[in-house]
Amino acid sequence: MQASPVKRGEFNFEIGSGCLPDFSIHPQLLADCHYLGKLTHCHVLLNKNSLIPWCILVPETEVTDLLDLPSAQREHILDECAVISRWIKQHYGISKINFGAIGNMVPQLHLHIIGRKINDACWPKPAWGNIDKHEGYSTDEIRLLQQKLVSDYRLAVDDGPGC
Repeated sequence: MQASPVKRGEFNFEIGSGCLPDFSIHPQLLADCHYLGKLTHCHVLLNKNSLIPWCILVPETEVTDLLDLPSAQREHILDECAVISRWIKQHYGISKINFGAIGNMVPQLHLHIIGRKINDACWPKPAWGNIDKHEGYSTDEIRLLQQKLVSDYRLAVDDGPGC
């Protein structure tokens, strides 16, 4: 199954530009998430299950492991993860964030930023594979989340995959 590519035009990739020609997001990530938009270096996805606030950032890189990235690029990407972490904490009133770059099921580098509470859907177990129920986001809820990220963090909203 071929992913719908997020086309960024013809440009040269440089650390700091955050753009790769012919970049696409893995189809499994698109199946599991809503595409919200793009920060400078990462595409921002929202897990379709609204029971736990769970964003996934997908950096535009061919590198598959976070720790293999050049330090400057890794720092930019982690800064964007910290931005989304702060947003989840503020927007959802969350005090604990789980952060991971596991990549066992999806080989493309992607970073999970998950807001956790003592009374959430699977506490204290890890969120991966332990949420028994599913509640989706409405179109209006997704639009409001996008607008907040656009106004507060300059998220670029485009016709990315899965929109």
